Amino acid sequence: MKINTENLVKIALIAAIYAVITIVFAPISYGPMQVRISEALTVLPFFTPLAIPGLFLGCIAANIYGGYGIYDIIFGSLATLIAAYLTYMMPKKILAPLPPVIVNGIVIGAMLHFILNVPLLITILNVAVGEFIACYIIGYPLMWIFERIIR
Repeated sequence: MKINTENLVKIALIAAIYAVITIVFAPISYGPMQVRISEALTVLPFFTPLAIPGLFLGCIAANIYGGYGIYDIIFGSLATLIAAYLTYMMPKKILAPLPPVIVNGIVIGAMLHFILNVPLLITILNVAVGEFIACYIIGYPLMWIFERIIR
């Protein structure tokens, strides 16, 4: 990945779009039962590695706003970074939305269990279901749109 002005702008745009969507939909973007609509963008690394730092930076910005403090800023953003990299590594389109569902379900579910003292398995499942909605129900159709734009 070549770092030049054009690529920095693409990274910044992805970060800004992710953060703005998360914050605009804040009532459903945070908490033990969440559907972070911006997570639909986590399919982007399937198409370009530039989305990996863009999603990571956007998640940091969104989590600063989110109210769960340093734990969410660190662990939530690292979960997005890991999931974005794994999405980039997916060999098939149908699998591309899966890493955020699994990684965020486990990491964010465990983090919220620790912070809010809510049941661990139920919270993991709730976060994973919200991720599934964002990544497969919204994100997977976006992949078809992105494919048409890229080609």
